[in-house]
Amino acid sequence: MEAIRIVFSEKQKVEVKAEVFDATLGENEILCAAICSLISTGTELQCLRGVFDPGTNWSSWVQYPFHPGYSMVAEVLEVGTAVHHLQKGDRVFVESSHTQYFKAAAERAVLLPNEITPEQGVWVNLSKTTQLGVRRAELFLGETVGVIGLGPLGQLVTQYLYLSGAKEIYAMDPAESRVQLVADKPGIHRLAMDAGQARAQIAEQTKGRMLDVVFDITGHPAVLAQATQLVKPLGRVILLGDTATPSMQEMGRNVVSNSVSILGIHAQMNYKGWHHPDMVALFLTYLTQGRMDVKPLITHRFSPLKAPQAYDLLVHNRSSAMGVLFDWTEGHAITGEEASK
Repeated sequence: MEAIRIVFSEKQKVEVKAEVFDATLGENEILCAAICSLISTGTELQCLRGVFDPGTNWSSWVQYPFHPGYSMVAEVLEVGTAVHHLQKGDRVFVESSHTQYFKAAAERAVLLPNEITPEQGVWVNLSKTTQLGVRRAELFLGETVGVIGLGPLGQLVTQYLYLSGAKEIYAMDPAESRVQLVADKPGIHRLAMDAGQARAQIAEQTKGRMLDVVFDITGHPAVLAQATQLVKPLGRVILLGDTATPSMQEMGRNVVSNSVSILGIHAQMNYKGWHHPDMVALFLTYLTQGRMDVKPLITHRFSPLKAPQAYDLLVHNRSSAMGVLFDWTEGHAITGEEASK
């Protein structure tokens, strides 16, 4: 079977290729046709850039040619003989790369409720990553929290924090367009500035107390030291953005003197009894209840055939985009001949 795939053939090179794969199913597999997939803008741009310190997760994971993507909503075309909880025609979320047709383990697919649209469903993976980050902070009711970096992860973290009872949330990003996507609600302070610039304003507004918790979601090596300056003594810094160059990352001069905790969390973990299926179910519940909203976060839609242009936009003007989707519903209109042009 032939499928169109988006490939990073080498550093800083995006191609759309027609590749043949064996569509024969194992008894516990499903065959899927892509509906839409979401670019993880931070992770995928780092993979495309290809600059990693030796010995990091990045250096072992990203090998070229590399197939980017891990947030896909698809239609089930066929199921293996031992698959009974899914059937042909179901819409599922799958951790798949950006590809037109693919096989997947049935146990890893998430059946989407009818009221969840594909454009909502593609956020499932990022919803788990961000939920893990908020759980790692072990928030107390009434704490004051900062979020540094308002890309897709930062937007979801801010929504979770609001649901978790944070008294004040300081949402920070130098890009005004990103700041404006944060809901204008009581207790949310939207700061169009970087963490270093925000320090004085936070000090003034908290009367010098500073923040209980700060989330560094940028993955930028310079931000950790700035984040530690925003928390009070015994404050917590949650590292949700994993830098590819930790050799350039500094802890901050006040970590020991202020007894600051730096807490990391990896997207593949479970946390204190909360497993991935439970976190997904909670996120989908919040969506159906209207307590979380990802629809305003979709800013761009591309045909997969325009993948080089999509990544070029992100490379040169990432702050202008938030949720960037590939729409695969052209279906049979997308052919190998078109991909090779």
